[in-house]
Amino acid sequence: MAKIAVYPGSFDPITIGHINVLERALKVFDEVILLLAVNPGKKSTFTAEERLEMMKEAVKDYPNVKVDYDPGLVVSYCRKAGAKHIIRGLRAVTDFEYEFQLAASNEFADPDIDMVFFMARKEETFISSSAVNELQKNGVDVSPLVPPVVLRFYQNK
Repeated sequence: MAKIAVYPGSFDPITIGHINVLERALKVFDEVILLLAVNPGKKSTFTAEERLEMMKEAVKDYPNVKVDYDPGLVVSYCRKAGAKHIIRGLRAVTDFEYEFQLAASNEFADPDIDMVFFMARKEETFISSSAVNELQKNGVDVSPLVPPVVLRFYQNK
């Protein structure tokens, strides 16, 4: 039986940090579903359609990766997809607090689905979609921080 994991996020935009976590997860899982999840508390730079397009382009060379979208609970999506694990990336202590609460909520909703955490490489601990968006808005070259497809979308904004 294939080990399937779901890697959810807002991916606004997808970054090399996300790709690194994905590559690490692919060493452990047979298949990873990159899931565009809805966070109503976040104001997005890109539409859901734009983010899905960027995600698909960024992972097109990974045969064991699917890209999907679901507006509901990630644990509900996991049950539908046959996944028993949720992938999350950790950059700093502040991430840990948020992820700890999220893990507890997910465990309450479905105790059969485990959260699996991958640490960011030290060079990537500062990379977040929010930071990338802020840097880009202020004229900083973010090309080392994002897949090439993201730069094309920035040019069209």
